[in-house]
Amino acid sequence: MPHQRVEPRDHESIRADQHTPRVTKTRRSFIRTRTQRAVVGRRVFPFLALSTLTVALLAGLVVTIIDKEDFPDYGTAVWWAIVTLATVGYGDVVPHTGWGRVVGSVVIIVGVTFIAFLTAVVTSLFVEEEQKTHRTLIEDAQRVYQDETRRLLEDVSTRLSTIETLLRDIHGQRR
Repeated sequence: MPHQRVEPRDHESIRADQHTPRVTKTRRSFIRTRTQRAVVGRRVFPFLALSTLTVALLAGLVVTIIDKEDFPDYGTAVWWAIVTLATVGYGDVVPHTGWGRVVGSVVIIVGVTFIAFLTAVVTSLFVEEEQKTHRTLIEDAQRVYQDETRRLLEDVSTRLSTIETLLRDIHGQRR
């Protein structure tokens, strides 16, 4: 069996995208673009909150359609989705069908991911603020050292000028 060359992951995803319908490519690039804008614009929390709400509403709709027995109305289904996304899981409403559990699994994964991203965002904001404070302290200290060095150099320059003047005077008197 001939040895096959393994392509890097990025090339695999590009190659896979080449064979997908145009609608899928547009949706992926739309989601990717929205996510990148949220991260760059520092609007990650509202983006995640809106995304989570959208998933809750969508999951509520899907589970209402799939599992009418356990979720007789949309309100109950959305309540279940929100509780599940928040990783609280009261247990008052639970899917019993296979597809209901599949939807539940997806909702749990999205909820845990949301909590992880939220924790990361809050932590990064604290770290960023600490870094700004530290950077300001370092810049202030550097400014003080530069000013002191400048003052000392000016003092040395003045003394050198005085010495040079004295040496010229002494040299002029000897002639």
